[in-house]
Amino acid sequence: MNCPNCGTQLPDDAQFCYKCGSQIHGSAPSAKPAGAPSAAQAKPEQIIAPTGATSVKCPNCGAPISPKFGEMVITCEYCGSGVSLGSAGWTNIQKQTMLDVKIATADQVNAIITPLMDKGLLHRHLHEDSVQEEMTLSYVPYWIVSVSARTQVVATNEAAQLGQTATTAALMGVIIGGMGGGFGGGGGRGGGFGGRRRSLDVASDPGLSLGQGWLMGHFMAFGMGMGYGGGGMRKSEQMDANYNFPVVALKALMEYQPRDYAFNLAGRQLFDISKLPKNVKVLNGDISEDVAKAQAKTDVDQLQSEKAHAKYHMIQQIHTDSDVGDVELLHAPIWFARYDHKGKKIVLVIDANSGGVINSMGLP
Repeated sequence: MNCPNCGTQLPDDAQFCYKCGSQIHGSAPSAKPAGAPSAAQAKPEQIIAPTGATSVKCPNCGAPISPKFGEMVITCEYCGSGVSLGSAGWTNIQKQTMLDVKIATADQVNAIITPLMDKGLLHRHLHEDSVQEEMTLSYVPYWIVSVSARTQVVATNEAAQLGQTATTAALMGVIIGGMGGGFGGGGGRGGGFGGRRRSLDVASDPGLSLGQGWLMGHFMAFGMGMGYGGGGMRKSEQMDANYNFPVVALKALMEYQPRDYAFNLAGRQLFDISKLPKNVKVLNGDISEDVAKAQAKTDVDQLQSEKAHAKYHMIQQIHTDSDVGDVELLHAPIWFARYDHKGKKIVLVIDANSGGVINSMGLP
């Protein structure tokens, strides 16, 4: 079948011409409203090929897609529609978005990197003493996973505990001092603690009077209660947070997986391959949506734990419940800058949309 507009040869079931964009099957092409989803995004999720298929047809334009070994997320090079491999087979991706390139040149990237590498006494002249080995810009696929987390924390107020323990110790010192020679005397033991360390157990230490033993026993009980777990020092709090957590969809880039980084999702738009810079490569992925959901849940649980431990230094109990919601595929423009500094590798990952530093590895 040929396109009625430009004559390009197309698959028999093509709905759009991947060269000129004309609609096939009789009806004249109509203008798509700004922001309206593409044909592939408007369709409900459907199985378009079995799991082991070596050739897939794009659900939007019908162009052939040939998955390479291990690929699980593929963008059609003709119309930009995405397909994903799941447990049931190949399906069209429901929501596919992109961010614009705003940090477009190497000079702009270096303006971000140079202060970062040279900041501080230890970093002095690090940038100028390093050899740049790579500076590349690519569109990297990230699964954006919506996660709602609820973390229940039971913690001890460390400041109150330390203060009460110190007060208890001071009071004990005053009382023991006031006892004078009650711990000395007799048998050449000397006054105070001058002889040898004495037991505070009346039964095993005849040098300690019955009254002194009663006082010390009750005072120690008071001190232990105040300093180690008094009910007033325990604090229970629920830490709630909602995340649009990014999971990189490439195993080869997992070492650069964002930890606590948020893309500027307010500035994203529906993916349109015609709006991408011609010299920027769009990478496919090999991490499925299901794997990304599990990864996002694990990372959010850990992130919640880190935030709780940063707030409370003495946590007795912590538990997080997370709910995973919607998922979308975001194509984010990423600069990868790699340097060699006296045999040591330094890698920086820069968000080409916001200029934010996603990762930095190898910096002293």
